[in-house]
Amino acid sequence: MRDFAPDAADMAPFDAAFLHDPYPTYRRLRETGPVLWRDDVFQGAWVLTRHADIELALRDPRFSSQRTGGWVKRIPGVDASFAGRRAQAGLDLFQRLFGSAMVFLDGDEHQRVRKAMAAGFHPTLIRTLRADVERLTDELLDGLDAHAGFDFIAQVARPLPSRVIGMMLGIARKDEARFMAWSDDLAAFIGALQPTAEQLRAAQRSLLQMVRYFDALLPARRDAPGTDLVSRLLQAEAAGELRADGELLAQCAMLLFAGHETTRNLLGNGLYTLLTHPDSWARLVADEEGMTLAIRELLRYDSPVQYTGRRVATDLTLHGTTLKRGDLVIALIGAANRDPDRFADPDTFDITRRAGSHLSFGSGPHVCIGAGLSLLEADVVLRAVLRRWPTLRLRDAAPRWNGIAGLRGLAALPVSVS
Repeated sequence: MRDFAPDAADMAPFDAAFLHDPYPTYRRLRETGPVLWRDDVFQGAWVLTRHADIELALRDPRFSSQRTGGWVKRIPGVDASFAGRRAQAGLDLFQRLFGSAMVFLDGDEHQRVRKAMAAGFHPTLIRTLRADVERLTDELLDGLDAHAGFDFIAQVARPLPSRVIGMMLGIARKDEARFMAWSDDLAAFIGALQPTAEQLRAAQRSLLQMVRYFDALLPARRDAPGTDLVSRLLQAEAAGELRADGELLAQCAMLLFAGHETTRNLLGNGLYTLLTHPDSWARLVADEEGMTLAIRELLRYDSPVQYTGRRVATDLTLHGTTLKRGDLVIALIGAANRDPDRFADPDTFDITRRAGSHLSFGSGPHVCIGAGLSLLEADVVLRAVLRRWPTLRLRDAAPRWNGIAGLRGLAALPVSVS
């Protein structure tokens, strides 16, 4: 165990209260110190709490994104859960696929894969998707009875991102329920501060099912390529930009997961925050042109991604603390977005805020490749809801959160018009 402030864990436990509202814990952690060792995070990790340090970790090559090996193998009970040659082979395949995803690559490897995927997320292409996103949004909203009430998560925030990324990947809507179930298993594993062997098994099963699903699509796409992302990635593979060893399949699976999970939580967290700040809601109802700044503030105030990880690539000293090569570092993005050294009055939600830059999409070479798509979906959905139901209100004063530390979102959001 590393040295750390003696009361750091006791004064800021990652308990049920934290999962409901992490921001008081983040405040106490920032006040305790900028670099803290926690035994209750991934079996031991350094935790960064301040905006400047987290931005450094996201940009500095001394902090590596290649972190999945130790993450998987250090889970308590993993040896017993994956005993036997067949089980171990399955775990090794999961590890290889998981570690091949762009988000877990560094340097030239990361740039190579990102370049192969970038054309599918070019800002010009994303702008052309607006009409499709509006159509899909209207399809969902048209079927709702706002006077009787509905669950915004189940009926809008959950299905819409799945349909959008499914449309981009060129996959059938009939498989939507399977995609969302697979994503749920991956989210529970990736977003846990202390993942269990059971969560690992579920994530392994779902990732391998995703990969098999995409593998079955590839022959037809090779014979008759389209303009979808899978066809684009196949062309990149043929050109030697992606390796023909499962790398393409790993990108497809993680695109499906990331394109659904984080946007769902942005939509849900965003609407909840606006409805709990009626002055801000009323201001946008009167002038929805403030929506761009409002979404930026929604991302800062309650980020769908609460932390990310890095592995120390070479010994370094930060704030007088020595971080050793191989140590895991957890960068608390949710804490950085409420850092008073970066944002004035950070716990206040202000849709006119301009100063400061949130880290909800990351920073540096790994900044989220799908940020433009996520912003587009949030803009379309929130504007549509404002126009249709300006008197929308919450039906439940006690929201039910998903209980996932790293991917914060609501499990349900009952609403109706007054």
